[in-house]
Amino acid sequence: MPVPWEALIPFGLLTAMFGTAGTLMNVSKRGQNLGKSPRYHVDPWDEMMMERDKRLTGHIRGQSTEPIAPEGFATSSVWYTQKTN
Repeated sequence: MPVPWEALIPFGLLTAMFGTAGTLMNVSKRGQNLGKSPRYHVDPWDEMMMERDKRLTGHIRGQSTEPIAPEGFATSSVWYTQKTN
């Protein structure tokens, strides 16, 4: 059975476009996460730690090695107030 050589051009184009789209999606995701892999299966504990990291460093993927928190950390709380009647 002969090979339909005309079909290889569209097949190559489709393969290249899917490869390009996947690579650009990976670069975009890593760019949003400071070069780290995206997080999956995030539970409430992870969300709490990401909020803490955001308050410490300004980004949810940033981590600080300083033993003393910055001055603004004491007043920026994740606990939201609610009005009482």
